[in-house]
Amino acid sequence: MLISLIVPCYNEQDALPLFYQEASRVAEEMGRSHGAEFEFVFIDDGSKDDTLSIMRALHGQDARVRYQSFSRNFGKEAGIWAGLKAARGDYVAMLDADLQDPPSLLPEMLDALISGEYDCAATRRTTRKGEPPVRSFFARLFYRIINKMSDTEIVDGARDFRLMTRQMVDAILSMGEYNRFSKGIFSWVGFRTKWLEYTNVERVAGTTKWNFWKLFRYSIDGIVGFSTAPLALAAFVGVFFCLAAFLGILFVVVRALLFGDPTNGWPSLVCIVLLCSGVQLFCTGIVGVYLSKTYLETKRRPICILKETEESGPRADQRLQSRKNQEER
Repeated sequence: MLISLIVPCYNEQDALPLFYQEASRVAEEMGRSHGAEFEFVFIDDGSKDDTLSIMRALHGQDARVRYQSFSRNFGKEAGIWAGLKAARGDYVAMLDADLQDPPSLLPEMLDALISGEYDCAATRRTTRKGEPPVRSFFARLFYRIINKMSDTEIVDGARDFRLMTRQMVDAILSMGEYNRFSKGIFSWVGFRTKWLEYTNVERVAGTTKWNFWKLFRYSIDGIVGFSTAPLALAAFVGVFFCLAAFLGILFVVVRALLFGDPTNGWPSLVCIVLLCSGVQLFCTGIVGVYLSKTYLETKRRPICILKETEESGPRADQRLQSRKNQEER
């Protein structure tokens, strides 16, 4: 029984050694209790610090460690996809390097899957302690909005930290879309999921890479990727204002016939024109967002580009040169 741990990393030089130490401890315990073997698949998402160097060093001292390094920063979604594709395990887990996803939950998650009752064991936070209040407010608002708009249920507080069977991983990889929203994809593919709740854990080192703007753009990707409700809303608003304009025309005609044609009312007319123009631009913007996502999908660009792996890194070159020297002798 092989378990793959996928760890997307971006500038995690301080947290990565601590994560490896804790994950190795849990892997050793699960080796004794469950007979499980592990592989660590680290994904370097174009880090600008020494994250890649640490991955190389860990690979040199532990054969279980594998890594892939992107040519630039492609984002966490690309890191998740690359890790799932590279994983060889019978069970595949995803977790962050900052230890906000406690590896100590892995034994309980594995027990749920071994029982055969579930295909996935996922985690959700019961509290957002330590998170800015404004960020927590908008996060909860996002979950309420997307669950009303979409048929795909996305659990409030759900983390990317989960353990999945190989069957579920293959189903996720079969979705080859370029604009990926993993929380929605995990739910859309179905399969039986057991939810494990835990209180929020602070980062062991480093700072979060997610600011408000990045989270806002990520939420837009989620709504556009799993709901067409905004398009229906734009159509509804358009019909509403057409009816309002028609009623307004009738009112103006009737008033002119009964009371003449007054020339006052220019300020209100300007406000109405600006309002209608704003609504039109808003609806056009909604259509534009969907059109832009469709445009990116039709380009068929790769989700990410690999620059280096454990098989092509410096140590791999040394092993190749050593083999050539032995053959020459």
